[in-house]
Amino acid sequence: MFIPSMLLKQLYTHGSLQKTEDGLCFMLKNRLKDAHLEEILQISLDGKHISNEKITLKVGPDTLLSAEEVNASGNVPFPLREVITVFLDVKAKAGPEKLKLGIEFKAAPFGKLKFTVEDNISPIADKPAGIPRDPHDDYRPEIIEQRQQFFAAATGAPVDHISKYSIDPGTLRGNIEHFIGVAQVPIGVAGPLKVNGEYAQGEFVVPLATTEGTLVASYNRGVKLLNMSGGVKATVVDDAMQRAPVFIFSDARGARDFVKWVNENIDKIRDEAEATSSVAKLTYIDHFLSNKFAFLRFNYLTGDAAGQNMVGRATFAACGWILDNYEGIENFYLESNFATDKKASQINIMRTRGKRVTAEATIKREYKKY
Repeated sequence: MFIPSMLLKQLYTHGSLQKTEDGLCFMLKNRLKDAHLEEILQISLDGKHISNEKITLKVGPDTLLSAEEVNASGNVPFPLREVITVFLDVKAKAGPEKLKLGIEFKAAPFGKLKFTVEDNISPIADKPAGIPRDPHDDYRPEIIEQRQQFFAAATGAPVDHISKYSIDPGTLRGNIEHFIGVAQVPIGVAGPLKVNGEYAQGEFVVPLATTEGTLVASYNRGVKLLNMSGGVKATVVDDAMQRAPVFIFSDARGARDFVKWVNENIDKIRDEAEATSSVAKLTYIDHFLSNKFAFLRFNYLTGDAAGQNMVGRATFAACGWILDNYEGIENFYLESNFATDKKASQINIMRTRGKRVTAEATIKREYKKY
């Protein structure tokens, strides 16, 4: 499986190369997809090969494996967003000078992966004074309890109530960071509301979280009126989620020619983007030229997900392929603010961001008294 070099380098956590009591360590984070580590082929520092007997990997919060044990197993889980800390039994001095760190290994389903990054060696890190976290498993009970204690000490507010919850914190991975608990809010229910949609058909109750008196009752009266008039007709008008990178050239002609090349290679760009997800589908790419800047607005279908992270990863992979195959790009930013995430913008009103839905209801004259 081909993976762009720019995307490969994102496996390495920059700034993680630091001294330890026994040598050096650095971190790798899976930013691609669920995988299994099969074999450590080579690690080098400034061109000097480090033998496997001097390499140890921390996989998960408590498991240490030598490189030989990893290679003998050939099947060490490396899920998406998981971190592996690599320990090197080598002597090196901390300092600001950049060193070349070469990494080569096999992982399923990717095959052989090889890349080189530059980083400087940081001194042995003192225990951080900030929020406690564990890069290997930040949702285990011990680290959550440490954060609860940190919060209580920092604010003087106890966590007696928010620390009691029925959900499994492990299911929150990728949804919230520095988790300490769950807030409880009053929830009322209105409905059921009759919906005549293209996908949702039937009667649905509507939970409403509020402490504003009479609000739920008001909604319930409105639902009653809508139901008496036949319910609500819902129509999906459009569906698109965007990521909008910008490519910078030496002049406007270079930006114009680049857009022409993108349009000619849309099928290959689509393949690279969709290879990162089983859900995301790249439907089309808008382009906008401004002087020497070429803005590309990638538009995706994302199924039932909102999909901002999904399309970010897909677009990053596509842009990695573009950077590897088109000469003349002077700079590149994954998000140019042309997708205008989480804020109102004219382009999102004119086009679409997310699901554009129209809900219609005709209130019959005889029900005006309600």
